[in-house]
Amino acid sequence: MKEIILDYLVTFAIAIVLTAFIMTFVVQSFVVDGPSMQPTLYTGERLLVNKFIYRFKEPQRGDIIVFRPPGEPNYRKFIKRVIGLPGDVINIENGIVYVNNEPVQAEYTFEKISSRWFPVNFPVKVPEGHVFVLGDNRNNSKDSRHLGPIPMKNITGEAFLLYWPLTKGGLIH
Repeated sequence: MKEIILDYLVTFAIAIVLTAFIMTFVVQSFVVDGPSMQPTLYTGERLLVNKFIYRFKEPQRGDIIVFRPPGEPNYRKFIKRVIGLPGDVINIENGIVYVNNEPVQAEYTFEKISSRWFPVNFPVKVPEGHVFVLGDNRNNSKDSRHLGPIPMKNITGEAFLLYWPLTKGGLIH
């Protein structure tokens, strides 16, 4: 009987160590909080974030990332879409986002950006080691227009799988 209990305890300990390793270095769950990524993602949806991917490649335009915003508490994380990469020049004119003087074709947004003041002065050149992010719900998002370019060291990972609710589950594009 002692051998059986010992086997269960060892198996349980291995499972805990593997889970901790995976959650720390490979994949993490994330809950969407707020309307900033609508219509792509909605409050309460649960995602898996690949924390490992950016060790092998740089973020790309269109990636949906989870990051720790500069100037916010360490426990707070945002989710936004990468619009600009290092060296890109971002501008917003008449509600349209331009990357390197080319308008961004964003079929995933609700509407044009309303013309209002942002703390960041445009055009913005994205510095090395940073990305420029926007929420898909452009008029209801605290993003790089407010925070400035996001340091890559603040990126937790790329959202890749929506797992809740089950009816909407699947890969995130």
